[in-house]
Amino acid sequence: MILTHVRYNYYKVYIEYNSKMIELILLGISVGTLSGFFGIGGGTIIIPILLMLGYATKDAIGISVIQMVFSSVYGSYLNNKNGSLDIKMVSIIGFGGFLGALLSGFITSSVDDATLEIVFLVFALFALARVFFNPNENINKESVNIYALFIIGFIIGAVSMSVGVGGGLILIPILIGFLHVEMKKAVSAGLFFVVFSSIAGLISHGISRDIDFNSGVIIGFASLIGVYVGILLKDKVKTKLQKILLVGFYLLIVIYLINRIFING
Repeated sequence: MILTHVRYNYYKVYIEYNSKMIELILLGISVGTLSGFFGIGGGTIIIPILLMLGYATKDAIGISVIQMVFSSVYGSYLNNKNGSLDIKMVSIIGFGGFLGALLSGFITSSVDDATLEIVFLVFALFALARVFFNPNENINKESVNIYALFIIGFIIGAVSMSVGVGGGLILIPILIGFLHVEMKKAVSAGLFFVVFSSIAGLISHGISRDIDFNSGVIIGFASLIGVYVGILLKDKVKTKLQKILLVGFYLLIVIYLINRIFING
């Protein structure tokens, strides 16, 4: 009788473990695809889903940061190989983002979950408005002072990684709406920025609190498959369609966050 009970518990744990593994792998592939296509780290997708799966906000943020390191490094390699990445410009912004993101773990540890979710919503609203009201794409690209680029990166890195997003969510609308960078190059730049912010964010979050590295690594490796597919799709679709999909993507995030914070919160 005791042996039968032990076996039952063993199989129950085994099934639950494998079920969780499958969920994380599928989540990683899905997030990676969207990350490569939209030029984001993936936090805007993975955090809401992890919250729905029962993870606490700060645990979801930690997992998201780990996944972003995987997707952004591999995705930026592919974008550079395809010739759609302006390394010089984004490196300046990225260095600022790296330093700013070093503060993110301490910010997250000091702020309650509700405040972090509201900050996340503000980010998404700004991104939606900036992309939707994007000026004429034929306007010439503007040159910006390198110090201004650095400060932009620092602020984006500090705030975005505090809520578990890589910064591409906010950087892409700035590049498109203010600096008039072409859509596909802005998307590639957004993902490259995440390389800097996510690595610094991982260091900061790792120092300041415990992170679920096991779940983060599983999702991270799975996301590599999705990133490849996402970038392949990004390079094939027309810019107009990509903009429509980007606006729709931001809108879904905003609707979910409003529902979670103000209706079902």
